[in-house]
Amino acid sequence: MIKTYLYKNDTQEMIADIKMNEINHHLSHSDSLLWIDMYDVQNRELYEIAKIFDFHHLAIEDCLHDSPRAKMDNYEDYKFFVFHALRYNEESDNEITTLELNVFVGPNYVVTIHKHKLKWIGQMDAICSKHIKYMNKGADFLLYTLIDGITDEYFPILDRIGIRIDELEDEIYDEEIRGVTEEFLALKRTIILIRRVILPQRRIFINVDGKWKFDIREENVPFYTDLIDHLERIVDSTETFRDLVNSALDTYYSIINAKSSEKLNVLTLISTIMLPLTFVTGFFGMNVPLPYQDSPFATVIIFSFLILLTFGMWKYFKNKQLL
Repeated sequence: MIKTYLYKNDTQEMIADIKMNEINHHLSHSDSLLWIDMYDVQNRELYEIAKIFDFHHLAIEDCLHDSPRAKMDNYEDYKFFVFHALRYNEESDNEITTLELNVFVGPNYVVTIHKHKLKWIGQMDAICSKHIKYMNKGADFLLYTLIDGITDEYFPILDRIGIRIDELEDEIYDEEIRGVTEEFLALKRTIILIRRVILPQRRIFINVDGKWKFDIREENVPFYTDLIDHLERIVDSTETFRDLVNSALDTYYSIINAKSSEKLNVLTLISTIMLPLTFVTGFFGMNVPLPYQDSPFATVIIFSFLILLTFGMWKYFKNKQLL
């Protein structure tokens, strides 16, 4: 599916559904802005667009194959970006997946290519068909709008992860809860994936000595500064969540080890108490004559002795605070 939107600066109007054979004509007007959104297109359509804009074949290969990390390639006439949105499904085995977005940004055009539906792109499609607010400030502002919308979708995911960490921190003290370790490990995988996605995207927009890696209009700089702030917040949140998960997991293991040690101590004390009883009964069980074995009170006396021995050992361990 290919959607096209043209903003004409001279008439302050939006035109949708531009035909392919008219693209070069509209590109000749430097004050206009063309946005082409390509979703789940065939290779033939992709190469057709590449031919119109003279995109490098290496960039097209990146569009055909998933790229593991965000990046920006600086070509002579345009910039090529790779970004990643996130899809979060807590009930799935792979609870978080990445959705790639490829963006070509030229002087007066933006071309977006993605294989999967992106919620924010769909909302922008609906808005741009009626309003000019995303396309009347240049290609760099349209790029900002695309990335800022995708970035904002990270925050509900982070909020849910924070809630899950709080829930797990309460559950680690509940002896009836099982599978806490698997939950923690799933959270760690999710946080690691978010960090692996967001860190390269942040590096794209960090300026060095006040210089941006691509051209940004002066009036649009505050928007990109705000975008960097959002990316920094996401990075800080993932670092905090990573530390919280590691600390909670260490606490959980400490609790498990303490409970195991407590149970082991009880078993050891039981074995220690039973040892002399076993020795006495075993010794006289080898056909060894019992003292006063002909007396009808011999069994009662021996049984009483064993009870007193057990009570004495229990009292001793309790005084030593071993019980």
